[in-house]
Order: sequence, then C-alpha cells, then structure tokens
Amino acid sequence: QVQLVESGGGSVQAGGSLTLSCSASGFTFDGSDVGWYRQAPGNKCELVSTLSSNGTTYYTDSVKGRFTISQDTAKNMVYLQMNSLKPDDTAVYYCVVPSERWSGYTPELPLPLLIPFCNSRYNYWGQGTQVTVSS
Repeated sequence: QVQLVESGGGSVQAGGSLTLSCSASGFTFDGSDVGWYRQAPGNKCELVSTLSSNGTTYYTDSVKGRFTISQDTAKNMVYLQMNSLKPDDTAVYYCVVPSERWSGYTPELPLPLLIPFCNSRYNYWGQGTQVTVSS
C-alpha cells in the first residue's frame, strides 16, 4: 500500500522560503515519476512541478526560477524548495505519484497540468500541507 506524507508547510511573509518534504512507504521514488500539485480555494488543482523517472523536471510558469524539485534516494524523500514566495503561492500542496499513465502522458509530463480537485481517486496522494504567504 502506497502512502505519501507531506511536511514543511507553514506561514511565511512574501519573499520568504519553505521546503516541502514528501516521504513514502510502500513505494520507492527512485526511478519513478513524482509531482507536486497545489490547490487554492476556488481554484482547480494545479500541477506545480514534476520529477520524471528519466530525470527531467517540469515547473509551471509561475514558479520557474523560484521552486526546485529534488529527490534523496537514500532517504526515499522528495522535496520542493520554494523561494521568493508570493501571496499567489498560497495553497494546499500535495505530493503525488501516478498510479497509471494519463491520456496525455509523456516522459517529460507524467501528470496532467490541471484537474478539478486534488486528492482525487486517481493516483496516490499525500494528505496535503498548507502554505500561506502573506504580503
């Protein structure tokens, strides 16, 4: 059984930094696709970043140059380093591992860009961690 647990969320002022962590049980990140989604109230669930099994990364335009996804294979952890945070980054952030390939799958984009709701019955999701950025 795959279980993902996020940590590291919190409240920061604009310009600050946070590092989100995702740990897994029943699953090995090494050689697998993994991603981070976020959802703010009233918004759809947005793909923020992915780290593909072939080593490529994806970032949504609004976080490019500010966020970095990485992996520690020894600890079986995935991280999302978030710098220069903005109020628009406020959301619940979820660590996600695909349980199947979606219709638009490519090695560079292993997860869909936008879905109606996070924590859907598709794929494996963590419980989410709140990030709040104040101006």
